[in-house]
Amino acid sequence: MKNLKIFSGLLLASIVIAAFKPGKNSNINSANQGFAVIELFTSEGCSSCPPADALISRVQKESFGKPVYILAFHVDYWNRLGWKDVFSDAVYSQRQQQYSRWLNSSEVYTPQAIVNGRTEFVGSEEVTLRNALKKGLQTEAKTEIVLSNVKAAAEKISLQYHADGENINSSLVIALVEKNATTKVARGENAGRSLSHVQIVRKLQSINLGNNPNGSVTILTPAGFNAESFELIAFTQNNSNGTITGATRAQFPATISNGTK
Repeated sequence: MKNLKIFSGLLLASIVIAAFKPGKNSNINSANQGFAVIELFTSEGCSSCPPADALISRVQKESFGKPVYILAFHVDYWNRLGWKDVFSDAVYSQRQQQYSRWLNSSEVYTPQAIVNGRTEFVGSEEVTLRNALKKGLQTEAKTEIVLSNVKAAAEKISLQYHADGENINSSLVIALVEKNATTKVARGENAGRSLSHVQIVRKLQSINLGNNPNGSVTILTPAGFNAESFELIAFTQNNSNGTITGATRAQFPATISNGTK
């Protein structure tokens, strides 16, 4: 009888665990674990940026499988100095300017790194980056984010989201990220160099959560989009001070719909 009770208890426990196991189509970051969102503001026109690009590439490889989310924002203000960065966008420069207000800093420069929206430093400073990364992974997230029903077509991506946690005065920021690329730079400070990049932000969309943590969103894809080379990274961010409270990622289905039935 005692053995039967033990078996029954184990069976019940296994049923409970199975009931709460996420499905294959859901991407979840639990609010009870740490995380680190690393944002690097960089440019192909900046001779000081390749070491920072190389550093986040190393961190990306070392952090595989961990809740570490790297976003490389290529700013556009270097473009007037001889080389137009094909990945640059004024939206990313504006985001960097917003950080200068959030962090009460007059400095906007490249390469600049920001971790979890609060810790700012020169992007090539490896010790500082690793310390900030360690701190982030040891600090409990305040928001749990679920991305589901992720669908990719040739021209657009659709998905549903749920953000559960401290969402007062917060936005859900979703980045479409190209995992890696190489550019041969012909002019500017890096003329003649082949530059390798990782986690390049190609599209950025922000949704004010307000009182509604649930919703759906559509994102237009850039030229050359394919499922294997891209991923989605989503995070919640306080609108007043820039603090990031949770993050997750989602991979795309192996096949892309052409939009026809």
